[in-house]
Amino acid sequence: MNGADAERMPQPGGGHSDVAAQLIAELTDRRLRIAVAESLTGGLVAAELTRIPGASVAVSGGIVAYDTAVKRSLLGVPAALLEREGAVHPEVARRMAEGVRDALAVDGRPADVGVSTTGVAGPDPQDGKSPGTVFVGIAFAGEVEAIALELSGDRTAIRAATVRAALEATLARLTRA
Repeated sequence: MNGADAERMPQPGGGHSDVAAQLIAELTDRRLRIAVAESLTGGLVAAELTRIPGASVAVSGGIVAYDTAVKRSLLGVPAALLEREGAVHPEVARRMAEGVRDALAVDGRPADVGVSTTGVAGPDPQDGKSPGTVFVGIAFAGEVEAIALELSGDRTAIRAATVRAALEATLARLTRA
């Protein structure tokens, strides 16, 4: 990574800090645990959550499923779905969010909340989808949803916006339950 890239990468405490802290507080207050499955964000969501002091009581962990095969093997996304739609699809996001809850079970107990990110950060299209096409999956309280995002900017901006959107959507989902 050159110096210019390092300056553009999301920095700890930058941009998402209030939402991450609010999410960890909400999870902690409700005694809920969260697990994260990430593709295009490459661990940035988990890093942002675990940056918050005391996050260990609420964060089970994260899986970086950057390779499509890992989405199938570790998260249980059906091979037929991946072959038919590719990795950038709302149903893939939903399946990742569901699958990570079990994959990161603690003492046999699945995580209460599963969050996933899948999409195209760029600069090139993937699976016929243009950069900025992103899906965030959230599995909680027997419901699984996928949120479609159409983001703009360079690779770093798209990844940072995805992290922010994932944290905000998860907090919103928890607070409406």
